[in-house]
Amino acid sequence: MSPCGCWGLPVVLLALLCCPGSCETAFEVYVQSEVLTVESGMTWKVNCSTNCTEPEMGGLETSLTKNLLDEQAQWKQFLVSNVSQDIDLHCYFICSGEQQLKTLNIGTSYLLEQVLLKLQPTRVAVGTWFTIECRVPAVEAFESLTLILLRGKETLHRKTFEKTPGPQEAVATYQRLAHRNDSHHNFSCRAELSLHSHSREVIFRISEPRMLDVYGGETEAQRG
Repeated sequence: MSPCGCWGLPVVLLALLCCPGSCETAFEVYVQSEVLTVESGMTWKVNCSTNCTEPEMGGLETSLTKNLLDEQAQWKQFLVSNVSQDIDLHCYFICSGEQQLKTLNIGTSYLLEQVLLKLQPTRVAVGTWFTIECRVPAVEAFESLTLILLRGKETLHRKTFEKTPGPQEAVATYQRLAHRNDSHHNFSCRAELSLHSHSREVIFRISEPRMLDVYGGETEAQRG
């Protein structure tokens, strides 16, 4: 008699098709990641789950830093971080003494290596115009990119770029009249990048701060 208790079935078919009520169906393991491409240093969530109703053990195997956020019998959610290169994530579960493994490759991108800020000119008189320019060299594979021009913690201007078919350079400019106390604040640019519409994870990078040299505008008492 065949292993499944059925007569006349070829061995190959018996390996694929079990007779009803005789052979146990192999359980499955699933892995879901918030993103498939991450920025170096990014933190994101990974879910490992199974259709086995009572797994004996399960988890996530990776060389990255991981923290268990939540779990139930058939799933576990992890917070993963410290990625620096492409890597495989392995979700596993053991059910009735049998282990199943599911692997997912996560690619690493370096989309925000440079956020460049320029003040033009760098020395101005009170009440004259100057330009703040923020530039991010050609980036691709993003859902949206927002450039925020800052004076200290104050937002002066923001510009959002939507996804395009190919790489694009992002530039945001803002003109402002120089105030006397502008010389007491750093100007900077914060770039916020969303890789996928289904993820709330945002990658950000801030430019090197720049100072503006402002002269003039003294009162008569100060001149005396």
